[in-house]
Parts: sequence; structure tokens; C-alpha cells
Amino acid sequence: MFWCIVFLLISTEIITSKFASSVEVCTKIKANTCQECIQSGPHCSWCKKVNFTKAGEADSVRCDTTEKLFNLGCDLIHIIDPKSEVRSKDDQRLNDKVQITPKEVDLQLRPGETGEFEVKFRRAEGYPVDLYYLMDLSYSMLDDLANVKKLGNQILTALNGITKSAQIGFGSFVDKTVLPFVSTHPEQLRHPCPDKSVPCQSPFSFKHILSLTGDGNKFIEEVGKQLISGNLDSPEGGLDAMMQVAVCGDKIGWRNVTRLLVYATDDGFHIAGDGKLAAILTPNNGLCHLEDNIYKKSNEFDYPSVGQLAQKLSQNNIQVVFAVTSNMVKTYQDLSNLIPKSVVGRLSNDSSNVVQLITEAYQNLSSEVILDHGITPDFLDILYDSHCSNGVNTLNEVRGACSNVKINEEITFKVKVTARKCLPDQSFTIRPLGFTDTVRVLVTTACDCICEDAPDPQACSANGKTVCGICSCNKGRLGKNCECAAGSKTSQDLEQNCRKDNSTAVCSGAGECICGQCICHTNDDPAKKIFGEYCQCDNWNCASFNGKLCAGQGECNCGVCNCFDGYDGTECQCIKSTDRCTDNGSICSGRGNCICNQCQCNGGYIAPFCKTCPGCPSPCPRFGPCVECHIKQEGQNAENCTDICSGARVKPVEQVTEEPFCREKDSDNCWMQYYIYEEDGVNNFSIKYTSKRECPEGPNIIAIVGGTVGGVLLIGLLSLFIWKLITELQDRKEYQRFEKERQQAKWNKSENPIFTTATTTVKNPNFDGE
Repeated sequence: MFWCIVFLLISTEIITSKFASSVEVCTKIKANTCQECIQSGPHCSWCKKVNFTKAGEADSVRCDTTEKLFNLGCDLIHIIDPKSEVRSKDDQRLNDKVQITPKEVDLQLRPGETGEFEVKFRRAEGYPVDLYYLMDLSYSMLDDLANVKKLGNQILTALNGITKSAQIGFGSFVDKTVLPFVSTHPEQLRHPCPDKSVPCQSPFSFKHILSLTGDGNKFIEEVGKQLISGNLDSPEGGLDAMMQVAVCGDKIGWRNVTRLLVYATDDGFHIAGDGKLAAILTPNNGLCHLEDNIYKKSNEFDYPSVGQLAQKLSQNNIQVVFAVTSNMVKTYQDLSNLIPKSVVGRLSNDSSNVVQLITEAYQNLSSEVILDHGITPDFLDILYDSHCSNGVNTLNEVRGACSNVKINEEITFKVKVTARKCLPDQSFTIRPLGFTDTVRVLVTTACDCICEDAPDPQACSANGKTVCGICSCNKGRLGKNCECAAGSKTSQDLEQNCRKDNSTAVCSGAGECICGQCICHTNDDPAKKIFGEYCQCDNWNCASFNGKLCAGQGECNCGVCNCFDGYDGTECQCIKSTDRCTDNGSICSGRGNCICNQCQCNGGYIAPFCKTCPGCPSPCPRFGPCVECHIKQEGQNAENCTDICSGARVKPVEQVTEEPFCREKDSDNCWMQYYIYEEDGVNNFSIKYTSKRECPEGPNIIAIVGGTVGGVLLIGLLSLFIWKLITELQDRKEYQRFEKERQQAKWNKSENPIFTTATTTVKNPNFDGE
């Protein structure tokens, strides 16, 4: 009993520590068996404990995360949770003969879980080299051919200076021998060169002249026999020739060493599709067609595509050195970007610098290590973390890559392999491009359960045995505990258990109710399944896209498309990505959802990034009290403004320069200026304000009263002056009229008849007359 308690405590501690740092979710899809559960996701576990489910519970309850199953009472010894395992084999010590380790890796992958292992590489000194010199023999290369005829020993000497073993070979090309590439006039076919005095050979597509050899004199001898040729158009048939050199390894004589292909020309190249100009419509099949060392099916197959050629060069571990004249450097640099492990060198007009060019190109190619795995099966994802000696590290790339790797320098790559679904056993090969060493990786997926249930004669009503905790009934027996005989009639109560939501249809009309459980019908097409507790689900009634169920990028489950990793949408029609939903900020500015790589914005906000809301009310009035609070608190008690500034970060500035800014009045009738920027998220604002306000001055009572009284007096005097002026004018007018009438009047002067003179005159005696 004591040890049981100790075990329980230890188990609890393990579970607690395991899930303290991460949250695991089991996205199960009605898993009723251990295999279905394990295949549902990397965090799904199965409880094989007998009688773990309660009455009425489906067996799918057994499928969940280890933590949840443990909390439900399933102890660790009854939880099945297979993990990814990595086992390295043939782990050798790196030396001049072994440049990469390990040689073999066994991976057991849980679908959705990543298996990781390390690959170490060390660049060996003096690694053997095979060099094949492929030369354009069109007429413009006349002086180049003269120089190349002398270079055999010089090239070998240069290579032997940097490697222990070197071989050299030679081939040449012109173009397809049909119009419009080559003139088909008999005379032109015999002598295509414009200068009739120059020895010239008939045009051809590709000739393999010298297989790889360590004899420089042999190179000089065979190349010395070659004559220049000619064609009509400027682009040459070089890609045809490169394809044959890559795929005809037994004829070329490639060894399992570093392989260099030097491609020398002064002009461009034809690509796939150009053959249509000559009615050559059959695509290049990427196979060897050398007959008597001549590519005789050139006029039957189109030129290869660049991608097709790059694949064949990579598969055959061939590195390309494009030795081209200055006018073609840019063209071949663009081509080199599409062909891994290739470089471009500037060739002098007469090819006199070809030895130096090859030496430098070899050093550049050898110092760059690119780890590649070629074509891998679907649903198997491979990524690399590169840890280079120069301190430059890259993570989660589709290839491992390190540059400027010196001789005897060791570098490390972490390889991360993920199986997105259960796959048959298979393998792939990892190789450093341009080198012969490889790592073989064997992949198996952990999709089966090994339960080892203890035999119990009384289990399953003695009519079956337990498999991973659930009953596997003997033939003729049915039921969760094998309690019913097949075909037995069910009671009304048991039949009611087979009706979904008390519907009238038993088992949704797609199954039979036996022992209170639905047994769903089967289809003639094994790919179509009916399932569910009430047979209410199937795997074909889902939305289609481009004529494919769930766009071929998901699984149909009960009317809903469950998309594979990397896909999204109701029909799984979208690649899961958010690069078009972000503008150097959060996804959809935190105000919407990224669906099919497009923002579906919340109410009012508009695409593409949900940054603006034209129809939303201005935030200026809302945050006026907040800014007024900060201005009046002068930054000393800003915490008092927290409530009214909810959802905003407020910052004082000397002057608000951003446009458009807010201009609102505060409670003192003063104008405030501030700028509001809505950051990512909901109710998330940044406010810049200036503490300077524009307040109106108070009224001048004296000036107002004085001005009013003065104005009244002025108006009165002005009115009086006007009245007096009008009256004076009227009086003068009347007087003039009177004078005029008086002057015009005519009457006789006479004495007043009633006038009487004085009868008495009195004088003052004292008046002296003065």
C-alpha cells in the first residue's frame, strides 16, 4: 500500500511538471479506438484501463491528453502515448575520407510531432574532383577554341594543386539542326561559318568528345581536333547539352567525387518552349540519348526547362561554373540563382583566363555547404537549423546552408522532420550539394497501439476479449460488453437510445439499433463512411472547392472540413498565412480576424488592416475630460485621471504637430489641443497633449459703460446738430421767399387817416439838448 501511494505521488509530480510549461490539446475527432486516437494528433493519449468509461459514455472519452486522462482517474501505466524516437547509426569520426556523419538515421515519428537529429560536416582537404569542360563551338567562339586547345595540362595542374585526384573531360554544343536555329540549306549544313576560308564543321546539338581522364595530353589531343561551327540565331542550345552531361553519367565517366561542369559561352540559351518555333512539341524527358557520343534526338525533344535541369544537376551532384563573357554575366547570374551550387565567372574574350576562373570558382563552390534532401513524400516536412563556424546561424529553413567554410572546419546542422499524417515506411537522403557523402534517413510513423491486455475470461460478458481497454466481441455478439447476440430484437427503451435528440428516425436512418447502440450501414465505396453515435455523420457531405472535397487539403468530418496543417477556410481553400493581414503590427490591428489571408474587420473598421473606422464617432469629445484632468493635475497626480482615461496612454508634449488634431473646450471655456492615435487592439489609444490653453479674457466694465455713455451723448449731440442744421436751412429758405415776395409787392404810400398829432408838448428844463 505504501509503494502504491509513493507511485501515485511520483506520477502526480511527473504529470504536473510535464504540463507546467506548456498547454497540450488533443484535437480528437470521435476516436473510438486506440489507433484512431493516436492518429488524431501528437498530444492525444489513450486510456486502456478496463471499465474506465461510465455508464452511457462513449469509448471516445478514453482519448484525450495525458494530463486530462490522469485527472479522470487513469493512472500512467494504463495510458498509451507513443513518442517520436531518433536513433543514429554508423556514426563515424570525421576525417579526409568521411565528411559527414551520421551515415544513417532511424526516425519513428508520431504524426504532428517533430523528430530532431544533428548532422555534422567537415570539409576535407584534397577531395578528388572531376571537371567536364562544355564549350560553345558557334562561330563567335573561334579565338576561344584556339586557346582552350592548349589548356588541358594547365587545368589539371591547377586542380591537382588543390586536390589529390583530378580528371578532366570535354564536350561541345551548337544548337538544334533545324530552322530557325540552323540553316538547313545543304551548303550551309556543310559549311555554316560565314568566313569560307576558316575550317568549319557541320552544326550539331551536343557532342561528347572526351570522357573524364587524368591525362592532360589526351585532352589537348582530342580538343585539338575540334573545329568551329555555326548557327543562325544568337541563343545557343546549351541547356540541351547540360542535360545530357548530367544524365549520361556512365558515358561521361563521372566518379563518386566532387563534380564540376564548366559551361563556356559568349551568348544566351534557349529554354523550354522555344522548340515550338521548329514544331518540336514533345517536352524534354530528362533521359540520356547519346548515340555514338552525339545527342541525336535533339530535333525530337524540346529544350529542358530551367527547373528540370536544376533538378537533374542536383540529383547527380553536379556543380556548374558558368564561364561567360562580360556581356552575358547578368543573364547567367539570373540563371545561377535558379540552379543550386552554381557560380558565374567573367571569361575573357579569348578564354585566356579560364584556368584562373575555374580555380576561383572551385574554391567558392567548395566553401559553400548546402544541405538538401531532394524530393520528399507528401505530408513529410523537413526543416534545418544551420550553426555555422562564422557565427551566422539560420533557423527553420528548407535547406541547411553555411558560407565561407574553411578546410578542416566542422559545422553542425539540426534536422527537424515532421510527419503530418500516418505514412508507410519510407526513406530519404540528405546530402551536401557538390559532395558525395550522404545521410540516409529511414522514417516510420507511430500510428499503432501495443496494449498487451492481460487475458480475463470473465471480461466482456465472457463473449470476447479486451483490446486496449474496450471489448472486442466474438463473432455473433454485440454491445459495449458483448452482452447482446447479433440480430436480437431490441426493446422500446433500448431503441430510444438510438434516436438523436428524440427524433423519429432510428440511428438517423443510416444504421440499425442493436443492444441500444447504433450499428451504421456500410457503403460499397470503402472510402465513404457513415459514423457517429447516431450514425448522423459521414465523410463526404462537405463543401467542395475546384471540384475537390475540402479542396483536397483537408478531411471531411460530419459536414465540416478539418483542414490539414497549413490550410484554412471553410473548404480548406486557403493557405494558412497572415502576411497580408499585418502592416508591421498585430494581425488585423487587433480589430478583426485573418481569414484566407484577408482581414475580416469588426464593425465599422475597414480592410486591408482594420486600421480606420470612417463611420465611428470621433474620439476627441470622449477624451476631452481626460486631457483636461491631466492639464490641471500638471502631471503630479495623474493617477487621479485613471478612471476617465480608461483605454488611453497620455503623454504631454511642447507642441502638437500631428494632423488632424483635436480642439475641444474645457469646463473653463478654454480651448485645448491634443492628438489621438488609435493603436492596435480595441479601446487602445495614445494621446499627446499640450498644457497650453487658449482662454478668452474677461469684460472691461469701465470701457463698456464709458463707451456706452459716450456713445449715447455723441449720438444725442449729433442728432441735435442735424436738427439745428435742418431748421436753419428751412428758416433761411422761408426768409428768402419772404424777401422775394416783398420786393415783388406794389402798393401806394399814404398817411394813416386815424393818426393824430400830439396836443401837448412837455420839455425837460434841465435838458440842454445834448
